[in-house]
Amino acid sequence: MALESCIKENNKNRKLNHQLCRHQCRPLPILVLVLVLTFSSWFAFFSPRSYDHNSFTNTSLMSKNNKFIPPIPNTQTHHHYNSSSSSSSQSGPYHDWQLFAADFEEMMRNFKIYVYPHVYSNNNNTSSEEAFAGIFLPHPNPLNPKIGNYLSEHMFKLSLLRSSLITTIPQQAHSYFLPFSINAMRNDRRIRSEAAIAEFVAQYTRRISSQFPFWNASAGADHFYVCCHSVGRDAASKHADLHKNAVQVTCSSSYFQKLYVSHKDVSLPQVWPRPLHVPLNPPHARDRLVYFSGRIQNSNVRQELIALWGNDTSMDVFDKSPYPYEEGFRRSKYCLHVKGYEVNTARVSDAIHYGCIPVILSNYYDLPFANVLDWTKFSVIINTGEIPFLKKRLLSITRQMYLTMYRNLCQVRRHFVWHKTPRGYDSFYMTAYQLWLRTSVNRLSY
Repeated sequence: MALESCIKENNKNRKLNHQLCRHQCRPLPILVLVLVLTFSSWFAFFSPRSYDHNSFTNTSLMSKNNKFIPPIPNTQTHHHYNSSSSSSSQSGPYHDWQLFAADFEEMMRNFKIYVYPHVYSNNNNTSSEEAFAGIFLPHPNPLNPKIGNYLSEHMFKLSLLRSSLITTIPQQAHSYFLPFSINAMRNDRRIRSEAAIAEFVAQYTRRISSQFPFWNASAGADHFYVCCHSVGRDAASKHADLHKNAVQVTCSSSYFQKLYVSHKDVSLPQVWPRPLHVPLNPPHARDRLVYFSGRIQNSNVRQELIALWGNDTSMDVFDKSPYPYEEGFRRSKYCLHVKGYEVNTARVSDAIHYGCIPVILSNYYDLPFANVLDWTKFSVIINTGEIPFLKKRLLSITRQMYLTMYRNLCQVRRHFVWHKTPRGYDSFYMTAYQLWLRTSVNRLSY
């Protein structure tokens, strides 16, 4: 009887549940509604977005601190061409634009650099020692074409002194600048030899460490100096802590260089004085495949290049160009940067400036801003042992790929420009960002 009563009770409950489900649950319509809403949400989230890069109001991104993060800039608005590579176009020439922009904004808010005064100009000795002031002070005319390859060294100092990053309170600084100029020393008859320059730098560093407490607190790890001349690679050779700990900001950024440490030091873009606003030839106006012009006396790589491709009618490869240097960059699709005495030359920044895709034939070159910029998206990097396959490699690049690289190149141009008063994401602030990444982890309290 108990079992029978239990069965009857269960049957009664099932009937009640069935009636309740019929009138209240409505499983099929609800399931359909859930599926529709879910599909709509997925579609809205994953579908490609069409950004108007010229309007920040529609595309603004917010960092985790609710700060504005600008969208990837589209600086190329006056040339029109088609490109269907959506993934490449949205990521642009950057590894991660949003991460970089957020970190860059934090740097602009917080990073402070202290510039050491000219320690030789003390009140007790103003006659002989003040004569070295020109080695430490900004160049009076850094845009003089005669400055040439060493523009970046001088412009960094001038830009820093006019930037928002400078502080006159050393205790607030994250980083400390040793303002000597290698190029100025090289042109000073009293100390122009490499050995004399290294000794002068070592004496200056020892004097800084004796007059200020900041060097000794970190053994120089939060200090840096800037050089763009090849002589500068040995400038720290006579001061162990300067070489091992301080950050070398240099154009001669070679993995193969014994006094360059890639994870510690910073690659500085080598830039020639060029007109700031140069209209670019669009891709369809570039009728030559390759351009290179440069001395071959001190470079086996260049000698091999000229020997193999100097007579190719589709490639303008010269030891001395028969037409103006700038014209070669303006009329060509690809412009070669070929290792000379050093891994670096100004041809990379010249190619970017004139809208010519750089082809980098220089092994062990630590390229500027490589942790921010994805160089494979706007340049071609070829091992020097593959020079015989140079033409085949370039011809294998489809027009679609070339147009994408050209568009990306137009976006990175602003990173390879110096201004007396720095702005935006120019060469100064991009270089300062590299220092920010290295020194923010070494912050000390004084």
